[in-house]
Amino acid sequence: MLLTIDVGNTHTVLGLFDGEDIVEHWRISTDARRTADELAVLLQGLMGMHPLLGDELGDGIDGIAICSTVPSVLHELREVTRRYYGDVPAVLVEPGIKTGVPILMDNPKEVGADRIINAVAAVELYGGPAIVVDFGTATTFDAVSARGEYAGGVIAPGIEISVEALGVRGAQLRKIEIARPRTVIGKNTVEAMQSGIVYGFAGQVDGVVHRMARELAEDPDDVTVIATGGLAPMVLGEASVIDEHEPWLTLIGLRLVYERNVSRT
Repeated sequence: MLLTIDVGNTHTVLGLFDGEDIVEHWRISTDARRTADELAVLLQGLMGMHPLLGDELGDGIDGIAICSTVPSVLHELREVTRRYYGDVPAVLVEPGIKTGVPILMDNPKEVGADRIINAVAAVELYGGPAIVVDFGTATTFDAVSARGEYAGGVIAPGIEISVEALGVRGAQLRKIEIARPRTVIGKNTVEAMQSGIVYGFAGQVDGVVHRMARELAEDPDDVTVIATGGLAPMVLGEASVIDEHEPWLTLIGLRLVYERNVSRT
């Protein structure tokens, strides 16, 4: 079983792969203050519930792949793999790791590991040209060329950040549940805010993707647009440009990178 861990700024997503199939997954909050020992206890608690794994930490795990946008958490997870999974091959996505995706950026090292991993999975699953829209703490748009290269991207404030900002900066506004309202024209303040978030972000996705696709390919219709991230379902039904929804895109990319860096002999 391969354990994959995607550490984002707000949430951490974990997945267990049996071959190419994801057989279990968890989503937890990202806490940069957690120590390696605390993370090990948390992992033991989660994986102890799965029938294919043993009672002891590490039982049934024969590989680990990790990417993180939070350096302090990556440091602690590195310690977890050393202390608690010492005999298990582990791949931490950082400079020097083979991904198979050339990075066409001014400074490749400043690109988030999760964005490169998403590009790896997009190339494998759908080929290029493609655009990955990841609805996380930030909404990121990542372009993959027809030759499978990471061509660059766009970063915009995420849905949750925008909701929090409205609640903090709006004198008569408050934090609301992120949900699709009954109608576009809100009949109360909550519905008006929900409409602005859901349909506003759908319009943003359509507008940004249309512009990216024109730069990425001679025929924009050749570009496959893939949505991922925890809040993607809120926009899927409203954004017209999305072709595919793959909630486990980053975890799949981690599995692919693990296979490219660990010998199967």
